[in-house]
Amino acid sequence: MPSISDNAAIWLVRVCFTIVFVWNALCAVQFIGAPASFTGAYQLSGIAGEAAVRGMGVAFLMWNATYPLFIYQPARFKVLGAVIVAQQLIGCVGEGIIWASLPSVGYEVLASSILRFMAFDAAGLGIMLVSSAFCLCRRKAH
Repeated sequence: MPSISDNAAIWLVRVCFTIVFVWNALCAVQFIGAPASFTGAYQLSGIAGEAAVRGMGVAFLMWNATYPLFIYQPARFKVLGAVIVAQQLIGCVGEGIIWASLPSVGYEVLASSILRFMAFDAAGLGIMLVSSAFCLCRRKAH
């Protein structure tokens, strides 16, 4: 039977991963439900721009399909937790590569939008890593 401290560590992981899951899901729902509100941030327009934004929303939902099971039982599905962290890291690195590949002139709005995503994903990665590290340190101390 886990001690109170072990239960607290598990709940810390659940809360941190749930925060990231909810952030991502809300973003996905907004992108799918109101894509025209976001096309300008990516220097897109029209039906094609809306379809691209909706596609990003669908990709967010696909990316987050692993979260609920891990949040439900993080101790049982540790590998899933590692996959989630890896996906978040890939997102951060990929966004950085995309941002760095943009010309310095003419794409300031797009660059700014990508930087917001990088900050958002880096914050999510940070809270997931901190909670996971806390759990790992707790287990090694026993």
